[in-house]
Amino acid sequence: MTAEPTPEPDISRPSGDVFDIAWPKETAGRLIFASPHSGGHSPDDMRPAAGLSPLTLRSAEDVAVDRLIAVGADHGVPVLTARISRAYLDLNRSPSELDPVLIEDVPAAEPTGKVAAGFGVVPRRAGDGTSLYDRRLSLDEAGRRIARVHVPYHAALAGLLTEARDRHGTALLVDWHSMPSRAAGVPTRGQRSVDIILGDRHGAACRSATSRRARALFEAQGWRVGLNAPYAGGYATQHWGRPGAGFEALQVEINRALYLDERTLEPSAAYEGFKAALAAVIAGLAGDLGR
Repeated sequence: MTAEPTPEPDISRPSGDVFDIAWPKETAGRLIFASPHSGGHSPDDMRPAAGLSPLTLRSAEDVAVDRLIAVGADHGVPVLTARISRAYLDLNRSPSELDPVLIEDVPAAEPTGKVAAGFGVVPRRAGDGTSLYDRRLSLDEAGRRIARVHVPYHAALAGLLTEARDRHGTALLVDWHSMPSRAAGVPTRGQRSVDIILGDRHGAACRSATSRRARALFEAQGWRVGLNAPYAGGYATQHWGRPGAGFEALQVEINRALYLDERTLEPSAAYEGFKAALAAVIAGLAGDLGR
């Protein structure tokens, strides 16, 4: 039996078809939440290969993460969430991470590991490894996607972080994601798989005190927490993790098995309990790290 999905978060100022921002009623602190992979909308111009199932198209999506973190707005944290599907464009990749296998006339460059695997800024593969297209995309088509989705989303994120830094002296981005349970590792020596992975770019993206406090808050819920392996932080964490400039960033990966039926991508019977526990963590993050 699965739990009923919770209502979508109340967005007080909608921001078009690319993203939403849930604004706190009180004055915002230095903390910003973002969920770049929770969007489920695929624009008509995507034109994926025929016959792909909805589950395949959504297999890389961070299902329900936007709903799980919406409570941040109740604690003075602006919450930026994507509307556009990760299958259409990956907001946690650099706009330069173009896949020459998928996209015609890409300027010569050594592809990153993610691009080579088919997971560039315009993905070639779905989260389950299925090829998304039976055609190649033009460079102009990829550029239009970046201009329509990547540019405004990251402009909004930059505005939120810069405003927080200017007001409080520093800003902290918490970039929220989910991971398939298979990525959480195989239990060994009686230990269960990792529940949460924190990515701080191996200490470069935020102060050690920040990642230590965040880790303690997650562990207080009884969750097993890993650091930087296999997720050290993507584009947003790397770009905004500049403590010397007043910006810190921390990526959070949640094991989907904690709240989701991974076969159907529907909330599991554990969803409401997990949501309540995560709300306690978020309250702690806002109280300890947000001011």
